[in-house]
Amino acid sequence: MTNSLPQDYYQKLHEIQAVDFVLVELMLYLDTHPDDSDAIKQYNQYAGYSRKLKAKFESRYGPLIQGNPDQTESYWSWRRSPWPWQV
Repeated sequence: MTNSLPQDYYQKLHEIQAVDFVLVELMLYLDTHPDDSDAIKQYNQYAGYSRKLKAKFESRYGPLIQGNPDQTESYWSWRRSPWPWQV
């Protein structure tokens, strides 16, 4: 395991994971309560927040996943990012 990554990397990754956990929980709730407009609004807010966090993270540290549909010039830079078992 490598510890050469800055602490900010881990903090931002943890924040993304926490927000995505909230999204999963809201999706599960909405599966059984599809007409709950407050939950839909909350889901949409967290989904937007998740996209912003991921875009900021990826601009600084590289792609979070291989095969991102937003293929840019740096698309193949995922190879230079730490692998999941390295963080």
